[in-house]
Amino acid sequence: MANNQLLKWLLKMPLAERNQHLAKLTGTERAELRYHWELWAREEQLPPAGAWRTWLVMAGRGFGKTRLGAEWVRMVATDREARIALVGSSLAEARSVMVEGESGLLACCPPHRRPKFEPSLRRLTWQNGAQATLYSAAEPDSLRGPQHSHAWCDEIAKWDNSASRAENAWNNLLLGLRLGEEPRRGDVARWPLVAP
Repeated sequence: MANNQLLKWLLKMPLAERNQHLAKLTGTERAELRYHWELWAREEQLPPAGAWRTWLVMAGRGFGKTRLGAEWVRMVATDREARIALVGSSLAEARSVMVEGESGLLACCPPHRRPKFEPSLRRLTWQNGAQATLYSAAEPDSLRGPQHSHAWCDEIAKWDNSASRAENAWNNLLLGLRLGEEPRRGDVARWPLVAP
């Protein structure tokens, strides 16, 4: 059974039955399935159905917000035309949490499909040509001009809004979110949400 067919088959069955079948898989099959987020994620960690423009996740520590953001970006990056903005409160946080963190993009991708990370360019490039670029909400002008099809904004409640920086970063991001037919953004906030 092909991997996609196996995944769909497993997803249709109750969790207990699914685990029984997973125990019968070969080591190679199990190794591949560990990277299929849909199989392991809780329902509330999966993107909502339908035509949405913004997906906001407000949850506490341990919910899996970083992982769901990274997995969503991974899913988006299957489109070779995807141009994704990764916006953190600072470039250092975007890199250490969203890209290199234990639940970040590099950790969530299978080794043979991991994007190339070029820290000096703040860019990740997947083998199919999809790209993600890191931005700091503290530098709103860096978001002025670049265009994106998708955006993952991490911990928006933490963005520094002195001199309206967070607000300007948000507005500049929205103005540049215009590539593709359905530009989308996933926003992650820690609960309780605190106004910037």
